[in-house]
Amino acid sequence: QVQLVESGGGLVQAGGSLRLSCAASGRSFSNLGMGWFRQAPGKEREFVAACNRSGSSTYYADSVKGRFAISRDNAKNTVYLQMNSLKPEDTAVYYCAAGPWGSPNRRDYAYWGQGTQVTVSS
Repeated sequence: QVQLVESGGGLVQAGGSLRLSCAASGRSFSNLGMGWFRQAPGKEREFVAACNRSGSSTYYADSVKGRFAISRDNAKNTVYLQMNSLKPEDTAVYYCAAGPWGSPNRRDYAYWGQGTQVTVSS
């Protein structure tokens, strides 16, 4: 079992930045691929970013490419999502997920956090 706890969400103005964190416990973190997904009201959960076990390979949705950056610190069992140049359409609940490899497909992830709200005002 893997437990994931997100933090760092909040309210920010358009153009601002936030850094989300996801702390993992219960299993060797360095053996897990990690991903970030988001879900806005009335919409399906969508892929945002992912990284492989070492963090050497990263993947992004086109909508966030160049603005968001995923990284991980295996010594701290934590994955991060740095979000810059935020837009109102980035407003959503952001979820951290863990699986055998970093993937843009949510079905590849067995473990999910409870989510953290990000609200971007115009």
